[in-house]
Amino acid sequence: MHFLDLKDFNKSQLRTILKAARTRKQARARLAQGELDADQPLKGKIIALVFERPSTRTRFSFEVGIRQLGGDVFTASGTEMQLGRGETVADTARVLSRYVDAVMIRSKKRETLQEFASAATIPVINGLTNMTHPCQVMADVMTLEEKNGTLDHNKVAWVGDGNNVCASWIEAIGILGGEMNIGCPDSLVPAAEFMTWAKAQNAKVQVMRDVEAAVAGANCVITDAWVSMHDEDIENRHNLLRPYQVNEALMKGAAKNALFMHCLPAHRNEEVTDGVMDGPYSVVFDEAENRVHAQKAILLSCFGKL
Repeated sequence: MHFLDLKDFNKSQLRTILKAARTRKQARARLAQGELDADQPLKGKIIALVFERPSTRTRFSFEVGIRQLGGDVFTASGTEMQLGRGETVADTARVLSRYVDAVMIRSKKRETLQEFASAATIPVINGLTNMTHPCQVMADVMTLEEKNGTLDHNKVAWVGDGNNVCASWIEAIGILGGEMNIGCPDSLVPAAEFMTWAKAQNAKVQVMRDVEAAVAGANCVITDAWVSMHDEDIENRHNLLRPYQVNEALMKGAAKNALFMHCLPAHRNEEVTDGVMDGPYSVVFDEAENRVHAQKAILLSCFGKL
């Protein structure tokens, strides 16, 4: 089974993955990072990690998680492969399907992921595209629920560019419940397809230009870098997003004991101030740690082991 986007799953399936992530995290409470999980459910499995874009958290969290599960892992960048250069993406998927048991791919375009997954005969995991980032948001939801209870009892505020992480958050809200306000400039709203899908799900998701109104009463405030790897016109984006900085004054408008989240890397004192990143609101490093646990559960789901 592939793991491409959250909207491909129902509430029960996502809840099963989140429960497994929590259980496996708890089971490792006294283990060193290099110690294997007791059951080694991926023993004998080989997983390939393919990166068309640079990565820190996605690469390390998957490599660590796969090894803890007892599996083996190979990592390659797009420049090391013939992915889309002289060989079709589909043919690369067919070849890798003969070599390994699953592939996590971090691709520049959603179309690359879709072509790869359509041709592959093994599980394919979306490690990020220009449109969505479901692995990140599963870790985000896990982190929020550790601190504040289930998502359906929370109000989330997204601040800034309505980007790929925001899109996967919209899907999470649509499936798992809760509320989401998106405070962003008119020119950086989420892609229409995600808002149309949210409306069809009767999801409580709304977009607004007023950032203070978006954050008001939120249990969790989330932002991301103003400029992503695929973005251009950097100066204009900074001008548009400067009023959307998450700072101490903005956080005061959120609910008492609200959390602050960021998928990292953060450009400190651009989209978020040091005072918020390092302050009592912040759970960004818990969030980063949970990438390992959430992705281990995703892998097990893909192999039918949940």
